[in-house]
Amino acid sequence: MSAPSRITAALRSDAVGGSLLIGAAVIALIWANSPLTHSYEALRSFTFGPSALHLNLSVETWAADGLLAVFFFIVGNELKQELVHGELRDPRRAALPIAAALGGVAVPALVFLAFTLGSGGEAAGGWGIPMATGIAFAVAVLAVVGRHLPTPLRTFLLTLATVDDMSAVLVIAVACTSGINFTALALAAVGLAVFGYLQNGSGRAVARVRAMVPAWLLFVPLAAVVWALMHACGVHATIAGVVMGLLMRTRPQGAERVSPSHRAEEVLRPFSAGIALPLFALMSAGVSLAGAGGFVTSAITWNVLAGLLVGKVVGIFGGTWLTSRLTSAHLNPLLGWADIAGIAVLGGIGFTVSLLIAELSSTSQAHLTDAKGAILLASTTAALLAALLLGRRSRHHQRLARQAAQQATT
Repeated sequence: MSAPSRITAALRSDAVGGSLLIGAAVIALIWANSPLTHSYEALRSFTFGPSALHLNLSVETWAADGLLAVFFFIVGNELKQELVHGELRDPRRAALPIAAALGGVAVPALVFLAFTLGSGGEAAGGWGIPMATGIAFAVAVLAVVGRHLPTPLRTFLLTLATVDDMSAVLVIAVACTSGINFTALALAAVGLAVFGYLQNGSGRAVARVRAMVPAWLLFVPLAAVVWALMHACGVHATIAGVVMGLLMRTRPQGAERVSPSHRAEEVLRPFSAGIALPLFALMSAGVSLAGAGGFVTSAITWNVLAGLLVGKVVGIFGGTWLTSRLTSAHLNPLLGWADIAGIAVLGGIGFTVSLLIAELSSTSQAHLTDAKGAILLASTTAALLAALLLGRRSRHHQRLARQAAQQATT
């Protein structure tokens, strides 16, 4: 196997991609708080792109809205495969991560507001900050520390975090934006409908188009147009990636050896793990803590910490547990409640959408600095605690696998 092939194969591993992502985030944090911070800010604020299409965006925006959309496409595509062929085919199992996501959105916001009652002021406007889970970082931590955890746990996290982030995006669209361009939104919906029809349609016209036009030439430009329209309408553009991923066809037709879903994942996963996510982390994780002198005494600090470290755990674990007790929904037999507890703690990793909501909801630079510092502290704490819990669970599942293998050979 050639060196490029070995690199590509390695990048398909969650552990390798996760390590690159975390490493890039650490570099960004050090860079943003070093004497070279001006070069870091100059880089991520540098703009490029066609102004006529309103896409003359900063490097930071291209990374967060553009490159991250590729990752969200892969997530949506993977969820589609699970919905059709895997773990999420059973509605009783799919209901639990969805309930966990809803709890993980509602409870942190309520906890934030409860803490705000005693402080009041502009801090109340940041209630949406602890609602989102940083799915890219959460998956990275899980991959690095949980190599022996059951595969259904990763599916649980992906479903939970995707529903979680989409709910937070809706909050941004409704509460944090000055207006939505409904024309662009309608055109994006039309583009998504065309994308879905070309993927899943079975008529002669669709078959003729697929036969005449290479898949990459048909779907890549269409995906770019849909992304641009979603960006123009005022809704976070990564949602376009999720929806297009969910619209992928997961069964081969005609002379196809593999489905478009599997072919797209094979091509895009190394790019996402090796380029898109590390660059996104490098541009978004560089939170400057300069001027955070009042960080410890700031109301927003403790509100965000309570929302992410307490609200997320209570919401995710409580939503899952209550749903399993009050309905016929149940956990996969390979999973235990200790596994769900680890995922609940992992849900406290904010970043990405949390930082975006902080930017949109802040009315002063001091408020924004405290909010970003709190997101960083909460996310780091959640990642470390989750690593301890899930690392222990990983060793537990490894022992169970060894015992099962020994019993099978005797």
